[in-house]
Amino acid sequence: MKFFLVTLFALINSVLFAQNSSWDSTYRPGSYSVRVGHFNSYPNHKKDIIFLGNSISLGTEWQELLQHKRVRNRGISGDISFGVIERLREITEGNPRKVFILIGINDIARGIPDDIIVDNYRRIIRQIKIESPRTEIFFQTILPVNNEFKDRHQFNKDDHIHTVNSLLKQLVLIENIHLIDLHPHFLNKENKLDKKYTYDGLHLNADGYKKWASILINGKYLK
Repeated sequence: MKFFLVTLFALINSVLFAQNSSWDSTYRPGSYSVRVGHFNSYPNHKKDIIFLGNSISLGTEWQELLQHKRVRNRGISGDISFGVIERLREITEGNPRKVFILIGINDIARGIPDDIIVDNYRRIIRQIKIESPRTEIFFQTILPVNNEFKDRHQFNKDDHIHTVNSLLKQLVLIENIHLIDLHPHFLNKENKLDKKYTYDGLHLNADGYKKWASILINGKYLK
């Protein structure tokens, strides 16, 4: 019943947002239902370490990269924060040990307001706390982008990225969870995503993921 009510309220809120906004909270990428179906078919374990997010989380084999057998990838290419909320029960039902969240760049690209994105962060945090209170929550700041590669709409919204990241830093203090500030580690001298870490100005290449992994390992976040 609890899961039904959470899902129902999420659906109602999504419909209301979609009806009263120029942006669409009900958008889900084409692979969404297939990926969620796979996730639901996998066994859960209380020692799992979950990487939750969009294509940036999806884009590497975390188990191999981190050499950690309990790591699980729950990234969906194109996903937005509303999509994460909709599928969050699949995460919390396993009561994982840790969850690392990186979401928001697609929200920005699709015109979802900064304050709505951060409110969704709050909803994600609080749902995890309620449904899986033993899970350690790590929110990660949105990575920079680089518009020198190609003209894509999310590549020219650096101010939005900065605002969302700033608000996230305030939120984690209120919610008493962990923040991993990835953003500054990937900047070049022009405050753009360094070309050595990306192949298209948005997604990371192998060196980018190695950089991310080194931040997690050196920060001892996986312990």
